[in-house]
Amino acid sequence: MATRRLPPLRALEAFVRTVRLGSARAAADELGLSPSALSRRIGNLEDFVGKKLFTRARQSMQLTDDGHAFYEAVNPQLEALARAVESQSENLSLLRLHLGVLPLFGTQRLFPRLGELRARHPLLHIDIDTGPHLEDRVGDVLDAAIILSRGPERGLHAVRLDYNKVHAICSREMKEKLGDAPTAELLAKQTFLVHNELPESFSAWKAELEMPDLEPAAIDHFDSGQIMLEAAAQGLGIAIMHDDHLRRAHDNRLAQVYDIEVESPYSYWFVCKPTALEERPVRLFHDWLVGAGL
Repeated sequence: MATRRLPPLRALEAFVRTVRLGSARAAADELGLSPSALSRRIGNLEDFVGKKLFTRARQSMQLTDDGHAFYEAVNPQLEALARAVESQSENLSLLRLHLGVLPLFGTQRLFPRLGELRARHPLLHIDIDTGPHLEDRVGDVLDAAIILSRGPERGLHAVRLDYNKVHAICSREMKEKLGDAPTAELLAKQTFLVHNELPESFSAWKAELEMPDLEPAAIDHFDSGQIMLEAAAQGLGIAIMHDDHLRRAHDNRLAQVYDIEVESPYSYWFVCKPTALEERPVRLFHDWLVGAGL
């Protein structure tokens, strides 16, 4: 029986990485390639399959219909190949990832999905660190981190995980007292709860209300979003947090104060040192996180 000719694996990797990240430049950076080298690898793959997988215009690359069909057909097979290799490598030591995570992201978004990652990569185990200053410790005691930031420091590989709205969140009883229309007199009597990682969110919320000089009775600071939500539910103040935090809490004791749209200055980001992407634990987690859309 004739031996089947396989496509170049490096070209497949370049193709899949570009699709997953949605950017040829990001894929080239991750693979340590120049944009032209990445383009050549994808061109080699297109020559192999005899189809155009991307359209190219002004340094952007968009999947063609053939490219989309090719990705849908090939990606599951590549995942199966990776799992097959891991299943035959039980004699190897466990893969260990030291990951920094904010507690609320961990409880609301990461842990409910980690079973999927474990099923896909049984050898990958994660040490969780919820301590302060996660970004500063990446590359030292942490392999990677998921942070809340206006934008990570330059020199880090960063993937933005979401876009958010700022919500003022309180107990349903307090929402009734505050009414539907904001008044400076009533708000000035309240206690606001502000997360240490979101110091500018309260300013953004006040600006949207056209009350930038509002001085409440007190501002209490927290380093735990989970505790903030509980404090708000207990009527201890108005928590300035994200719409995503309220939605994922599934807590019918909580409600949004006023029906206003406020763009948050902050987003969740995955960050690591660019060189860390060469480490298998970081690479496996990164690819799963980006693909899972947490």
